[in-house]
Amino acid sequence: MSEKMYIVTGATGHLGGYVVRKLLEQGHGVRALVLPGETCPAFINVNRELLTEYAGNVCNPSSLDPLFAKDNGEADAADAEESGFIVIHCAGIVTISRKPDKRVETVNVNGTRNIIDACLRHHVRRLVYVSSVHAIPVLPHGQIMREIRNFNPDAVRGYYDKTKAMATQMVLDAAADNLDAVVVHPSGIIGPHGLQTGNMTHMMSLYVQGKLPAGVRGGFDFVDVRDVANGIIAAAEKGRRGECYILSNRFVEVKELFDSLSRATGNRKTKLYLPLWFAKLFTPFMELHYRLTGETPLFTRYSLRTLSENSLYSHERASSELGYKPRSVEDTVRATALWLKSGLK
Repeated sequence: MSEKMYIVTGATGHLGGYVVRKLLEQGHGVRALVLPGETCPAFINVNRELLTEYAGNVCNPSSLDPLFAKDNGEADAADAEESGFIVIHCAGIVTISRKPDKRVETVNVNGTRNIIDACLRHHVRRLVYVSSVHAIPVLPHGQIMREIRNFNPDAVRGYYDKTKAMATQMVLDAAADNLDAVVVHPSGIIGPHGLQTGNMTHMMSLYVQGKLPAGVRGGFDFVDVRDVANGIIAAAEKGRRGECYILSNRFVEVKELFDSLSRATGNRKTKLYLPLWFAKLFTPFMELHYRLTGETPLFTRYSLRTLSENSLYSHERASSELGYKPRSVEDTVRATALWLKSGLK
């Protein structure tokens, strides 16, 4: 067992996959929690001999113990403490639906509680919890949002936002007690190898295929998945116990995103951008269509509201304490476009 052994939940996801890949590139041993029948993505193509996959579910506490077990399969708290397990909890369900979904709460809240309990039970060196900027209450336009210390689900509006706020507070409460834990808050994650079930990857894919004739006005803070993965690992190594770190980039208008895609692909620039108030008129019908067809939604009332709200997030603390440095949006879009185009050949 290496000096540092990492446990990564949500390892089959977009962000979790990049966290695993980065850790393997650095030569660390990784134990990846994957759902039964799933496996880590193929883009994790370095030092896979250092990777061990464990089938389990954060919603099933008994399935977590093998992650911390000795090689003979027997859980041993002392062994876990000596080997220095560092847990990175990426598992979660992201949704742009405004309607309550019991699965989201079960995974995001109850699953996080199970991870906290497992970390305490096995005396891990550190837990890094991947929260979201959506757990932070939105301030009026023009005001910069920074890290906060107390999270209240009643202070945020979306159902996803509320689950992340609840889970974040649980982690901070545990850190104030007897668990070394750090929280990171990514903004809107984009980048290569995104899941096609993600609405941003789906939208960018349609653009690359020439199937997206119009956009909407508004924007958000979009950040490269690779930079977030780097920030998470830096938080594991340098973050201060009980602190939160925003892993953002900068505000990007949808038009700027599409213009960057146009430069990267050679596709004709999008000329039509619908006002948000106009797009909102059609979202009830679009949401019904998505539910009936099972298609990945492009826009919902929740996502349109997000594009219209203030999204000025500061990553000053992460930059100064963790050495976090996000790359340019243009570089991210170019890499994403090249990956999407390669999948169309």
